[in-house]
Amino acid sequence: MRLIYGLCFVLGLLLAAARQFEPLDVRLARETYLEALSAALLAGRLALDGSVREVAAAARAAPRPPRPARAPDLLLDGLALVITEGYPAAVPLLKQAVSAFRSADVSREEELRWIWQACHGAGLLWDYGSWDLLSARRVELARAAGALTALPSAFNTRVAVHLFAGEFDMAASLVAEVESVTEATGSSIAPYAALGLAALRGREAGALELIEAATKDAERRGEGGGLSFVRWATAVLCNGLGHYEQALAAAQQASEDSPADLFANWAVAELIEAAARSGVPERAAGALDRLSATARASGSDWAFGVEARSRALCSEGETAETLYREAIDWLGRTRLRVELGRAHLLYGEWLRRENRRIDAREQLRTAHQMFAAMGADGFAERAARELLATGERVRKRTADAPARLTAREAQIARLAGDGLSNPEIAAQLFMSPRTVEYHLHKVFTKLAISSRNQLHGVLASRRNEGPGHISQPRFPG
Repeated sequence: MRLIYGLCFVLGLLLAAARQFEPLDVRLARETYLEALSAALLAGRLALDGSVREVAAAARAAPRPPRPARAPDLLLDGLALVITEGYPAAVPLLKQAVSAFRSADVSREEELRWIWQACHGAGLLWDYGSWDLLSARRVELARAAGALTALPSAFNTRVAVHLFAGEFDMAASLVAEVESVTEATGSSIAPYAALGLAALRGREAGALELIEAATKDAERRGEGGGLSFVRWATAVLCNGLGHYEQALAAAQQASEDSPADLFANWAVAELIEAAARSGVPERAAGALDRLSATARASGSDWAFGVEARSRALCSEGETAETLYREAIDWLGRTRLRVELGRAHLLYGEWLRRENRRIDAREQLRTAHQMFAAMGADGFAERAARELLATGERVRKRTADAPARLTAREAQIARLAGDGLSNPEIAAQLFMSPRTVEYHLHKVFTKLAISSRNQLHGVLASRRNEGPGHISQPRFPG
């Protein structure tokens, strides 16, 4: 509670400072409003009632910037508009802001200071391409500036980008890097990246421990935005495991946060799936309207694909089938392999319930193969259970399964495969060259290779392999 009141005190100071700057320096005033709005969004649900909207309203009333507007000015206006007027009204400004940060016109100082909010804006827009580009640049900027305290937060965002693409090995490597930096600097950060990875992997025991740890840490820090992430991750975990009532409760809580909260928007899709699978589709009606409005305003393949998939869950007959096919088409144009796999899974589940077992097997096989290859074990097992219900079994590889690298080994192997020397890897990961050599020896043994020149090709081939395969049908359709 002290932190909450302390944060509100800081917000009050920032607002007062911004107003005092208005007649003196419009640029500085607007930057201070953006600082205040960023702090308010971080506080989220833990801020005192109305404080987020109060800050957004004050930002909207701030003096207009000189023309042409700079990237931070566009970002301030877009984020404030999401809160005061709603998502559709804010999208044009947010798109301009993200585009400005992608351009060469933004200054180095502006990038260093605000690119984290630009990443947030790209996520709000369901703009995966911009989210990918800006999050990678954010990591590069933090490394180049030697901003060690900024690296863990930058890695957290980058992990999410890889997770949605189904690149779990890369995500695990970055999670290990977060741990390396925090250990070296003695800093602490809630285990958001590790939790996102555990949730999508479907590792229930580990994920539940991380949920508890991240919740306590977010509450201690007064980070309501962190709680929104935790609840979204909980909903994803539970939907993957088939614990739909728990998923519904978590998604409901997350979706009630500010429309400027990234995970509140993503939680809407989790809510719709959980409500449909819990037998209470009426609880998805409002969420579906919100998601549809968001998709129309965003206009991205990602948003249209998730909206079609969600609407299919609330539809019947030919309408549902058309929507599932549209979802697969939209998402198939993206790098979002997790979202695409979920579309195949839901379509296969629907086909099975329509007693179209042969058609269901095709979709469920695709889903299972995708999830197994990326390591999304919860969703893969859900697909396997559905396949079993159609009369088809999933066999796991045993003796021929490749040895798994630990997160640390995968991290070092990736850097070595990219051409870094042992001393360079040691400097980046805050360890001794001897420790790097020790881990590389274990990597070579597990991968059955003798040279670091072989690493890149071997790691790429392993990413394309899955741990399981599908047996042929045992029963007629």
